[in-house]
Amino acid sequence: MKIDKEYKGLVIKKFNEFFLVELNQKENFYSDNKFLCKIRKSVNFRNQLVFVGDEVIFSQIDLKSKRATIESLVKRNNLLERPSVANISNIYVICSVEEPKLNLSQVNRFLISAEQLGVEVSLVLTKCDLITEDKRLSLIDKFQKWGYQVISLNLNNSDNFENLMYELKKKKCSIFMGPSGVGKTTLLNMIIPGLNNTTAPVSSKIKRGKNTTRNVELFSLSSNSYIVDTPGFNMQIPEIDIRELPNLYPEIYKQVVTKGINCKFRNCLHVNDQGCNLNKNFERYIFYKEMIESFKNHHYLTQGD
Repeated sequence: MKIDKEYKGLVIKKFNEFFLVELNQKENFYSDNKFLCKIRKSVNFRNQLVFVGDEVIFSQIDLKSKRATIESLVKRNNLLERPSVANISNIYVICSVEEPKLNLSQVNRFLISAEQLGVEVSLVLTKCDLITEDKRLSLIDKFQKWGYQVISLNLNNSDNFENLMYELKKKKCSIFMGPSGVGKTTLLNMIIPGLNNTTAPVSSKIKRGKNTTRNVELFSLSSNSYIVDTPGFNMQIPEIDIRELPNLYPEIYKQVVTKGINCKFRNCLHVNDQGCNLNKNFERYIFYKEMIESFKNHHYLTQGD
């Protein structure tokens, strides 16, 4: 049986030239609503590629072979370039408190990288059973002052994991990011029944884990929420306009927007600028200042026009 009508679907996996597309839940006319699709060659997506997470319009559905054809690409909200995933709504930066030991400078860089996508960013601390309760509470307080919601996970207590699951099911499309060896794969295995991604121990020599996940894929958590299973990677900060960096720090952005501070110059970088009115009494200011100076020296950031 073939259906010629056009439907909207979500790309949940990519295989070379093929895409596994899940039919929109509102149009669930078949018990197995996933179809293997190819893009119609005559269709021009304005030189855009199709990625996991993209919404597409597809037709020529063959219910017997489970094949269909992608006709067009729905306008996406955002695109994470590496790994390539579209329409992310939430980023969870995953960091372990021990094994490997928490590195605040590294956490800062992951948070700044995540902020560039312009979505909600949260922080998850793993392996909290390896530290004292006082230390755990101190870390939560620290990162809340940085401007982030914090979830701490303890292998001996499932309460916080259940809270994380409840939260993920309310989000549209979440992704985990963080350095190797912090437990991203273990956490995904707990969240997605039957996933069974392999994990690798933390190297005693380099104090970090090995990347184990290979494919990018979306998994459904509820009728309208997904989580991304991604290859292991260490996210790098791409080139950005130096004037945008203050907006990636909640401590600075909130002062400008909420408190309405007005520096003498509109493009104030809040370092050694004349007439700067920013309250610099926050912990991450040292990271911010180092990033500004380092990126200026190495031309990682651009000044714009």
